[in-house]
Amino acid sequence: MALNLDAIGKKIGPISKDYTWKDAVLYALGVGAGFSDLEYCYEKDLKVIPSFAITTLYDVMPEAMGLTNVNLAGILHGEQELIFHNPIPPEGTMTSEGRILNYYDKGEQKGALVVAEAETRHSNGQKLFTSNMTIFSRLDGGFGGENRPREKFEFPDRDPDFMVDMSPSEDQPLIYRLSGDTFQLHVDPEFAKMAGFEKPIMHGLCTHGYACRALIQSLIPGEPEKARRMNCRFSRPLYPGMSLQVQIWKTGEGQAVWRIQNMETQEIAIDNGLFEYGDVPKDEVRFDNKVAVVTGAGAGLGRVYALELAKRGAKVVVNDLGGARDGSGEGSSSPADQVVEEIKAAGGEAVANYDNVATVEGGEGIVKSALDAFGTIDILINNAGILRDKSFVKMDPENWHAVLDVHLNGAYNVTRPAFAVMKEQGYGRILMTTSAAGLYGNFGQTNYTAAKMALVGLMNTLKLEGQKYDIHVNTIAPVAASRLTEDVLPPDFFEKLKPEFVAPLALYLCSEKCADTGNVYNAGMGFYNRAAIVTGPGVVVGEGKEIPSPEALAENWEKVKSLKGAKTYFQLNEQIGDLMAAFSQPAGDAAAAEPAGLSVAEVFKNMPNNFISEEAQGVEVVFQYTITGSDGGDWYCDIKDGTCTIASGKHEKPICSLEMEDQDFLALMSGKLPAMQAYTSGKLKIGGDLMKSQLIEKLFKM
Repeated sequence: MALNLDAIGKKIGPISKDYTWKDAVLYALGVGAGFSDLEYCYEKDLKVIPSFAITTLYDVMPEAMGLTNVNLAGILHGEQELIFHNPIPPEGTMTSEGRILNYYDKGEQKGALVVAEAETRHSNGQKLFTSNMTIFSRLDGGFGGENRPREKFEFPDRDPDFMVDMSPSEDQPLIYRLSGDTFQLHVDPEFAKMAGFEKPIMHGLCTHGYACRALIQSLIPGEPEKARRMNCRFSRPLYPGMSLQVQIWKTGEGQAVWRIQNMETQEIAIDNGLFEYGDVPKDEVRFDNKVAVVTGAGAGLGRVYALELAKRGAKVVVNDLGGARDGSGEGSSSPADQVVEEIKAAGGEAVANYDNVATVEGGEGIVKSALDAFGTIDILINNAGILRDKSFVKMDPENWHAVLDVHLNGAYNVTRPAFAVMKEQGYGRILMTTSAAGLYGNFGQTNYTAAKMALVGLMNTLKLEGQKYDIHVNTIAPVAASRLTEDVLPPDFFEKLKPEFVAPLALYLCSEKCADTGNVYNAGMGFYNRAAIVTGPGVVVGEGKEIPSPEALAENWEKVKSLKGAKTYFQLNEQIGDLMAAFSQPAGDAAAAEPAGLSVAEVFKNMPNNFISEEAQGVEVVFQYTITGSDGGDWYCDIKDGTCTIASGKHEKPICSLEMEDQDFLALMSGKLPAMQAYTSGKLKIGGDLMKSQLIEKLFKM
């Protein structure tokens, strides 16, 4: 099979890895730590070795290899770079997202290089590290691509400043593999001999961990948090028990080069090593090289947003029509111009825009200003608004539409062209502005509250459409002093509601540090909390077999309206899944239901025979199965025009992905475990189009 040249730019992940201090300690033991560096091995005041970052690759790499379609028989880990942004906490969840960067062709019979990157964040919101990996694929050269330019690398012509001798034990791979790399080459003597080795070899990334320990010990003893970058090329394999030496040369302030020598063969096992170190950078929310658009930024909240974004490095488009509070009047350039001057006087970059968000042309003009001035748009804060309060009976169509045109249609008009730019570049942060009045209601503001609640619905779909392009969309409900609220709120209360109290939340939601999307937050006076639509557990009335009477609902009303055990949903499919699960009957233990002698491979082999073609007319879907366990593997099922094709491996564009343990899968396919119960119990994990998974029981005989 040839390399998939269309994979360049394709997204990897998100892939999450839960870990505890025990995982960090197990890794440390796997790379030779012990009583000599107890801070890596004892949960009291535990420090995590920075190269623990490598353990995320054991999930990232398989997905990258699947996207690129490399010949797995000929791959080697060629080069690895880690850029450390923040110390890794002792426990939590690490979530990695990346992409395929490039291919390089070394020529026929010489192999190819596959380059990918991944960025990993912690569940606390911090960006932890960036991993750049190069895979050498010995069997994929000659596809007609460019070769990578050679980079000159030289070691100083003098003895190393540090030489750290280390001796991995004969059993080292048995410990290290428990951190995630369970490839047979490192444990199975017969497999190793088939691969051309005398016995199982050391994991290259285990040796890499030894190097990280030696670099910290020599250059920043006791301060692993000061590691900033570690780069190297893997040259030769090592057998367990062989003595190695980490050789380190200081080349400048906070810089060193290094390599690892096999002291028994004198060969270089890891070469071209770079290491950078220094004080931990201040953990700031920054927007350097980011372009932000703020609508309604001539005063109040918008002005504060624009000033704070610029102060933290953003280039800002300050949009304001300059009209009256109710949207009347011809408008004025003065408010936007004054804010731009404030930003420039403080040393920032900004341009003014006077377009009206209430028109399609105005929205496009605002985004065009960003593109003309700065080349792109990374952040959009939809802040523009007007008020025309009337009780509902007195709310004439003109006042109704005027408010919706600015708040709701205005957000649409600006977000649509901005979203297109963000989608193309694979990054964006969008902030909608709702209101507590919209979330909870306020007398005399039906136009305003309707528009503000509609923005939450707009966010709910944009969060889904932007997910694969790293576009995060959140909504803020500010309570702040502005010209819209100066005669609505009591004077003494108004004085306490400085917009500066709201800005920190808005800036965080628009930053790279914030991993959340699709949430609503209240903010005011320094108090912040999340608001959400929650759904109660509910009750089935009539068992779904007959239409219940109003009287039957009345009898069950307390259960219908109860919010005890309520939950939030990220998307419609999750709620539909729970709806359908309400009618599923409990099944027995899945493992006990396994048909005797049946294997997972046999199930997929027999799938076409159990396919009900007449039920598949007009159906077009690709199911990707990932079956874990000793009997597992990857298969996909391609259904189109009444036909069913089964193949092993991973499909490039599955519509619905299903992940299960092998025993549960066998129970599902034998009809002993209902698909919906498998899903709600967590035995079946579904990605992509959840509703398509319901076709399984319809299209196949169980």
